[in-house]
Amino acid sequence: MRDSLQALFLCCILGLAFPLPLQKSRANDTGGQDSETYGGVEPLGAPNRCEDEEGFDAATLDENGVMNFFKGDFVWKGGVSSAEYLSASYPGIRGPIDAACRIHSRHKLDVHNKVFLFKDSSAWMYSGGMLQDGYPKPIHELFPGIPDKLDAAVECPAGECLSDSVLFFKGGDVYVYDLITGKVKQKRWTTIPKCTAALRWLERDYCFNKIMFHRFTPVRGEIRPTYALDARNYFIRCPGRGHGKEAKKNATIMSIMDRCSNRSFDAFISDDLDRVYALRGNWYLSLHTHLDGWHAWPLREAWKELNGIINAAFYWDHKMYFIQGSQVYIYKADQSYTLIEGYPKPLQEELGIQDDNLDAAFSCPGSSLLYFIKGNKMRSVDLLNPMGTQGLKQTIPHTHTDAATCTPLGVFLFDGTVYYKYQDPAQLAAAKKLPEPHSISKDFMKCVN
Repeated sequence: MRDSLQALFLCCILGLAFPLPLQKSRANDTGGQDSETYGGVEPLGAPNRCEDEEGFDAATLDENGVMNFFKGDFVWKGGVSSAEYLSASYPGIRGPIDAACRIHSRHKLDVHNKVFLFKDSSAWMYSGGMLQDGYPKPIHELFPGIPDKLDAAVECPAGECLSDSVLFFKGGDVYVYDLITGKVKQKRWTTIPKCTAALRWLERDYCFNKIMFHRFTPVRGEIRPTYALDARNYFIRCPGRGHGKEAKKNATIMSIMDRCSNRSFDAFISDDLDRVYALRGNWYLSLHTHLDGWHAWPLREAWKELNGIINAAFYWDHKMYFIQGSQVYIYKADQSYTLIEGYPKPLQEELGIQDDNLDAAFSCPGSSLLYFIKGNKMRSVDLLNPMGTQGLKQTIPHTHTDAATCTPLGVFLFDGTVYYKYQDPAQLAAAKKLPEPHSISKDFMKCVN
C-alpha cells in the first residue's frame, strides 16, 4: 500500500455522526463538542462573534489542525476560545486580512504544512506560528496568475483536484492553482455565492458568505442540498446554539461514533492517494486526517451507494472493493470515489468466491493475490484471473476476524478491540498460535485509555 499508510502503521506499532462539522475542529471522541462553554468574554475591541452577522474575513486550519477564524486584528482558535490579537499568533501582519489557507503537499515540501495569509497584493507564510524568512512576498511571485485582493482561499489535494492545488476566490471567479505545474485554470461557478472565506476540514469544503456557509465540491463547484447554514450552529460555539442534540441522546449511535468505544471495526482500507479509512456499521472514520480532529461520517458521504455493514474491503489496481454479503461494490479511487457502472455484482461472478458473509479480505502491495478469510480458514484468488484455480484453504489460528489489511510492514488482523501482526501471508498461514495482541484504540485511534 501507500507510503502514508506505511507511516501510519509504523506509528501505530512504535508508539462518529453528522454530515456537517461540529463547533470545534478538535472534536472529542464522538465527534461532538468539548464540555467547555464559550463565555463570550473577548479582549478590548474584539467583535462579538455571536452577534456579528458579517461573519469572518478568512478561515483556515493551522498546522495542528485547529480552526482559525480571522476578523480585523483578531483571530479565534477553535470553536470555544476567546479572540487573540492577530499579531500575537501571526507576527508581521496587521488585519484585516483577505484570505487564509493551509497547504498540504508531499510533492512540494517547501510549502507543505504551512499556513498562508493574504492581504492586498502580498502573502505571508507561517510555520509553527513564525513568519518565514523572506516574507511577505508578492502573490504573483508565489502563485503566478493569481490576482490580488482575494476573497478566500482553500487547499485542494490530489484526489479532489487533479493534483495538489489551491483554490483562490475573487468575486464570481475561482482560480485553480496547480502546485506541481504552476498552471492556473480560471472557472466561474454560478451555483456558489461569493465566498468571503473558505475552509477545508476532514475532506470537506466549505464556502462562507458572511455568517452563512455552504458545503461544496471543489471539482464542479456544486453545493450540497439543505444549505446555507449558520456557522454559529456548527463551527463556533454560541450560547443557545448548536445541532444534533436528538441524535446525541441515542446511546447506540453515540457508541458507533465513538472511536474509543469497545465496538469492533468491520474493515480497514486505503488507496494510492494516502486516504486511510476505518469502517464500523454504517459509518467510517478518516485515519489520515486525525491531526485535524476525529469525526464519524455515514458511508454514503464517501461512497454514496453503500449502506449498512460491510463484511470486507480491500484496494487493488486504483480501485476500492467493498464486499457486502454476496455482493461486491467496486469504486474508482481518483478525484472522488465513483461506483463503476454495473455494480454491485455477485461476489461469485466477479471474484469467483462462493462464500457469503466473509469475515475479512486483504491484498498486499505488489501482489495480485487476494486473501479472504471466513472462520479459521483463509484462501487466495488471483485478481488477474479470478475465475482460475483458487488457492487451497489454509487453517489459521484465528477463530474469528473482524477486518484485515496488508501493508509493506506486514499483515494486520483485527478482532474486537485488538489486532495481530504477521510478517506476510505465508507466516499467517503457517502460524499455530496467536501472536501478541495490541490495542486498536491506543495504536490506531490515538485513544488515551
